[in-house]
Amino acid sequence: MAMTPDPAQADGRRLRREQNRAAVIEALLALFRDGVYQPSTDEIATKAGLSARSLFRYFDDVNDLHRAAADRAVQRAWPLIGLGARPDEPTADKIRAVVSSRVRMFEETAPAARALRAASNRRDMLRGILDRNRSYLRHQISEVFGPEFAVAEPAVEPAVQVLCSFESYELMRYAQGLSREDAEAATVAGISVLLGVGRITPAVSSGQAV
Repeated sequence: MAMTPDPAQADGRRLRREQNRAAVIEALLALFRDGVYQPSTDEIATKAGLSARSLFRYFDDVNDLHRAAADRAVQRAWPLIGLGARPDEPTADKIRAVVSSRVRMFEETAPAARALRAASNRRDMLRGILDRNRSYLRHQISEVFGPEFAVAEPAVEPAVQVLCSFESYELMRYAQGLSREDAEAATVAGISVLLGVGRITPAVSSGQAV
């Protein structure tokens, strides 16, 4: 006589699988935050509280795991990705808003962003994710500063794009040792010069500085 499957038991197994898969993803992201950007499977498994042998019951391979972690990081960054500015607003206001938005996002996502860049040289799939993310962020800048770029020299837009990039912010924060506030002020100043705006100050937490 055939046994009838127990739905509750099947649901329990599925829930445990989902929980363990989430634990592995969170372990990898935690290692990124700890500065371990290319962890071994043993390090990931230990952080997740699982055995290394069981790790790939939940993922097809290392690429699948890194893709899942990248997807989770992008999902968490999404609420921070808006620029908070419209193309028809005054240029100075747009610069403040755009830089403030980018700084918040870069500070929040820096560990995962570093790991994605470190691994993208070895994994084509991750390089594709990185390229798509960069393309989207560049499109945002092109759109919000469209009126300014339309009348500027051709070299202005790519220069502004570089100043608004994670790589530029990372160099200021860690290669040059600038504080978050000084890096934000330097970015605002650079974009202001490129777009022909007079000296302006960055946005501050209590409102807009004038």
